[in-house]
Amino acid sequence: MSARKRKKRHAARLTKVRLSEMIEQATVDAYGESEQTTGWLTVIEENLTVPFETVVLGMPVTVERVDLDRSEQIVAICRRGRARQSLPIIDLPLPTPLPDGAEWIEAYRRWRGGSHSPGGSC
Repeated sequence: MSARKRKKRHAARLTKVRLSEMIEQATVDAYGESEQTTGWLTVIEENLTVPFETVVLGMPVTVERVDLDRSEQIVAICRRGRARQSLPIIDLPLPTPLPDGAEWIEAYRRWRGGSHSPGGSC
């Protein structure tokens, strides 16, 4: 299967209904943005297969894990040789084929870009 077909198949799986279910799962019982972000970190950690390779600014890196930074932003901890750097997960370029669990990053990106206040929609 070509990378283009895999990408289309991945996009097709993330229907509005599935995105809503994922957002609900990540943010259930979370009050306020800080708790919601922690919920997202938890589901991404539980579902994303790491490490995986990707390219950042033209350089290959290994995504070792995800974490929260001091401003409570979910970041990918990337390594190239001995150097490590965190990158906001919403800005992380994903490789093809996608690592298992990458749909949680996409759902998080949609949540961050949409209305995520109580009663809001994706």
